[in-house]
Amino acid sequence: MAFGLLNTMLEKSETLLGSDHASVVSMNLFVALLCACIVLGHLLEETRWMNESITALIIGSCTGIVILLISGGKSSRILVFSEDLFFIYLLPPIIFNAGFQVKKKQFFRNFMTIMLFGAIGTLISFAIISLGAMHFFEKMNIGDLTISDYLAIGAIFSATDSVCTLQVLNKDETPLLYSLVFGEGVVNDATSVVLFNAIQRFDLTHINSTIVLEFAGNFFSLFILSTALGVAAGLLSAFTIKKLYFGKIKHSTDREVALMMLIAYLSYMLAELFHLSSILTVFFCGITMSHYTWHNVTDKSKVTTKHTFAALSFLAEIFIFLYVGMDALDIEKWDVVRNSPGQSIGVSAILLGLILLGRAAFVFPLSFLSNLTKSSPDEKIDWKKQVTIWWAGLMRGAVSMALAYNQFTTSGHTKLLGNAIMITSTITVVLFSTVVFGLLTKPLVKHLQPPSKKPSTPMSSFHEPLLNGDGDSSYIENHEPLHRTQGQSDYILEQITLRMFLSTPSRAIHHYWRRFDNAVMRRIFGGRGVSEVVPGSPIDTSVRQLWTEDVENKEQYAEP
Repeated sequence: MAFGLLNTMLEKSETLLGSDHASVVSMNLFVALLCACIVLGHLLEETRWMNESITALIIGSCTGIVILLISGGKSSRILVFSEDLFFIYLLPPIIFNAGFQVKKKQFFRNFMTIMLFGAIGTLISFAIISLGAMHFFEKMNIGDLTISDYLAIGAIFSATDSVCTLQVLNKDETPLLYSLVFGEGVVNDATSVVLFNAIQRFDLTHINSTIVLEFAGNFFSLFILSTALGVAAGLLSAFTIKKLYFGKIKHSTDREVALMMLIAYLSYMLAELFHLSSILTVFFCGITMSHYTWHNVTDKSKVTTKHTFAALSFLAEIFIFLYVGMDALDIEKWDVVRNSPGQSIGVSAILLGLILLGRAAFVFPLSFLSNLTKSSPDEKIDWKKQVTIWWAGLMRGAVSMALAYNQFTTSGHTKLLGNAIMITSTITVVLFSTVVFGLLTKPLVKHLQPPSKKPSTPMSSFHEPLLNGDGDSSYIENHEPLHRTQGQSDYILEQITLRMFLSTPSRAIHHYWRRFDNAVMRRIFGGRGVSEVVPGSPIDTSVRQLWTEDVENKEQYAEP
């Protein structure tokens, strides 16, 4: 019955290919598959091997096989993979939510290590994969690939997809490891895309010192300008919502949430317009909004934004994996390489080997260098964490697919042997790494990072959702336990959280930034403890006074 219904839908889609009805039929089927991915992913959540990403990829591939059989080998997909669809519509909510939900204290405490792995490490991986591809592929005679193609291959396969590992890691039990894997993943994607765009922008057929310097200057300027644009967009949203005082009017939640979403997306599109790194821009826009804007809105808006952004990100991720799985069996690209299957398999195997080598070449040496700067054993990256970080970066996903389509196809189509081999090899690497490595991720991480047997603290549910990592948990552990007496409970909880938030940081840069943030930035853009009292988001006057006194005392008696 299901086959008959699917066959009927496909026949309608073929006969009305030029009409809007065909798109409606395709989208109905695709949305139904999305629902199936969510339901099956939930049912398989507790299994030893599976996660939602792998579930969506497998369902997409199985659907592609069914469509291929029903259509008699003519087609395997209902939607064509488009890098524009991926970069313009699907990627922004994922990256923005990553920045919006990030535990900022952990992220910035490990910022130098994250930048080491995400930027320097990606450059090392890029160099190894590019040089390795140039060495092996020229001997295999797979087609006319230029120096720009080889460098693009390095950028394409340097882009990691750590979703599988992040779904297994517990951010509360292993905050350092989660922060490193999460932060490196975002910076890695941004670095890979910036590298890829820089390669396309420069003529690399005749490389000299001038071109190398221009390339490096362009790379670093993109990083700085992209970050600045994201921060500026976040500050604009905070200042606007703070001054417009939405809380005094009806339906304020609709306006606040809509404005936050639009400004975030505007920052992404402005970065695209000015040829900057839109990934970095929207990521730091999310961080800035969670630090300032989120505290200027009503309580209803806080809950709404948290779940809306998370839901959009979740749907986009499932959409991408389903999309990639379905497009992987596109008959056109496989038809071009069917006379040379050995070359395609060989290229895929070489790329997987280079990915393993390139990853190991920077994770272990850079972890050693990072450990030299750490005094506390808890802040050092032991060998188990190093292996987990190495493994987390072995998966390749939609970013690699989108960049490969951009480099080696024209509007998703190609008839050239070399280009077709690179596309099919990219598909093979993405499928193999996501499914095989992904299936092994959960048992491996559980073995290397066994879950803690400590009972969860009752305080964990109190902290506000976007700042539960910004407080210092050691403050509670080192002070007397809280006694939740009636009439004092809420006040004591807020007082402790605020004192945790304002505790003297251990690092000088963080220390001076916090003083500047408290004295200047929050008074202009709002934020925790200084936002206006609005209906629906009450701030206890005595607690706010306590916050002000703590800030003034710290500014007066802070150590240099």
